[in-house]
Amino acid sequence: MPRSVNAVASRRRRKKIMNLAKGYWGSRSKVYTVAKNTVEKGLQYAYRDRKTKKREFRALWIQRINAGARQHGISYSQLMGKLAAKEIGLNRKVLADLAMNNPDAFKAIVDAVK
Repeated sequence: MPRSVNAVASRRRRKKIMNLAKGYWGSRSKVYTVAKNTVEKGLQYAYRDRKTKKREFRALWIQRINAGARQHGISYSQLMGKLAAKEIGLNRKVLADLAMNNPDAFKAIVDAVK
């Protein structure tokens, strides 16, 4: 009796990896075993960097708020402390956007907490 193999499933599995490897350079997009290793590593990087992205954006927002706040004679930590005390519920993303793109509104917020 001939050996029974599930060619449909194994082809689908290989095709899935090869589709994920499209656009890679050289054998990384042509040879299955190389493509498999590259795709696995790429997915690890993607998982890790989704967390890193959040960390980096928060740091950027803090720098922008600090720069905007210091133009009005107050430090970042003092501004955030006073915002919390006055229960003004603006997050760092919104504050950073206001500091960059709408300085008048940001000045109004700083004046409200002084």
